[in-house]
Amino acid sequence: MATAPSNIHFSGLAKCLIQQGLLSEEAATQAIQEAQKNKLPFVSYLVKNKQVDSRTLANLASAEFGVPLLDLDAVDLGGVPVKLVSEKLIRQHHALPLLKRGNRLFIATADPTNFQALDEIKFHTRLNTENILVEEEKLIKAIEAALEAVDTSMGNLLDEDLDNIDISSGDDRPVEDVVTSDVDEAPIVRFVNKILLDSIKKGVSDIHLEPFEKKFRIRFRTDGILQEVASPPVSISNRIISRLKVMSKMDIAERRVPQDGRIKMQLSKNRAIDFRVNTCPTLFGEKVVMRILDPTSAQLGIEKLGFEEIQQKLFLAAINKPYGMVLVTGPTGSGKTVSLYTGLNILNSIERNISTAEDPVEITVEGINQVNVNPKAGLTFAEALRAFLRQDPDVIMVGEIRDLETASIAVKAAQTGHLVLSTLHTNDAPQTINRLVQMGIEPFNIVSAVNLIMAQRLARRLCEYCKKEADLPDNVLISAGFSQDDIGSFKLYEPVGCEHCNNGYKGRVGIYQVMPISEKMRALILAGGNAMQMADLSKSEGINDLRASGLLKVRQGITSLEEIDRVTKE
Repeated sequence: MATAPSNIHFSGLAKCLIQQGLLSEEAATQAIQEAQKNKLPFVSYLVKNKQVDSRTLANLASAEFGVPLLDLDAVDLGGVPVKLVSEKLIRQHHALPLLKRGNRLFIATADPTNFQALDEIKFHTRLNTENILVEEEKLIKAIEAALEAVDTSMGNLLDEDLDNIDISSGDDRPVEDVVTSDVDEAPIVRFVNKILLDSIKKGVSDIHLEPFEKKFRIRFRTDGILQEVASPPVSISNRIISRLKVMSKMDIAERRVPQDGRIKMQLSKNRAIDFRVNTCPTLFGEKVVMRILDPTSAQLGIEKLGFEEIQQKLFLAAINKPYGMVLVTGPTGSGKTVSLYTGLNILNSIERNISTAEDPVEITVEGINQVNVNPKAGLTFAEALRAFLRQDPDVIMVGEIRDLETASIAVKAAQTGHLVLSTLHTNDAPQTINRLVQMGIEPFNIVSAVNLIMAQRLARRLCEYCKKEADLPDNVLISAGFSQDDIGSFKLYEPVGCEHCNNGYKGRVGIYQVMPISEKMRALILAGGNAMQMADLSKSEGINDLRASGLLKVRQGITSLEEIDRVTKE
């Protein structure tokens, strides 16, 4: 066993762990040094790096130091006096105030020898502090839950940072230039800023603010799932919504018709986040939905989208052809825009003239000519496409093919030496052909223009920290789509939930059906084949449909069977 350096003196839990044989002196020395370097409590470092189990550590500490062990699962975190201690101190020491009785404050910690935490909290609160021992893993969850419970409350928004956020309206004028709020409205301003900041920190895609008769609900859409995050008093709902309308340069006096606007939040010199804001009059007031537009989402790199190797090769081959059409299909929120922009970023070079028509432009990219279509002003997708064709284009991206006119121009552009990328709303790749025919595009034009059709969905990724192995009966696996030969050749996982994720999931992964238009497929299209026949032919050519691609992600341990059922069910 290696000896510890002379300047390390083992005491407290470290000494106890060494004596019990749970840590070597060398490992303890390294843990102490790394914990100090990363500004983490010793116990937190051990548990985070899985050197000692959280429960084992808690039981050992309780027995060794004679401190009772409390199960945090039995504590109602809604009533803990978390506001008595600053968030900075709570996170720094991994210490959570649980109960105030008279002038005594009971503090939950995972290390009974962490006297520094108790002393600092005592100094700042001027209360006598007493230690209560808990498990580190449960403490982390409890701290996040307790802080989140007050994170968006009106009484916890006194941070000076919330007053100094650089926010502008859609035309880049500071909000204060549009209207100056009364001093009485400062809490509303801070509350709205807090909601916007929290949404960015949590990787939210949409924010919903919904007034009802007796409730005002705020929800975040995270990884495709809506969750309620705050419920401010109904009496201030109009003030919150008016603040958002001011920020996005809408008419605050007009409440009878929907309105659109934008908010720009400058996070740093190099990063700004745009919010696309829409209001809609409902029975009890205006509902506001904000789509968060983060330019970094389109710079993921093709490797991170979730393509299988063969799918990636087919997609790259299609977008690198000098002409033809690449169509991406799927419902709203399935990641079509990110996929297209990933392709555009690959093509974006000084040698190519790239133009896009979108409604609206969600992601701005240097070097690409982007046009916001405006049907009210006569600038439709079709008109934008006509203009592009007179401007010597190499690559054209159409946000969505909605009608025959747009489809016809896009097909002609693909036939005359241009690469055209676009989206449609269909369930899978074969159905896209039928949709074009129903629009009025002749089959012979489809086979001469379309190179590749890609259907996609987004499935939530299982959290790497807490996912656990699942045991499902063979008949369930077979009914899900696995073959008898597959069973036993892979491990199934299911969500659990921890401080690192949302109910067992963290982030999303693309599931794709990448269907090139082969010679056999062209012949079937010309013969008037239906979507079912095309799907059978595609399968015989080795192209995975969405379900098969999803089951492959389950086999790889990336997501759960339950999640694939959710996103690929018919």
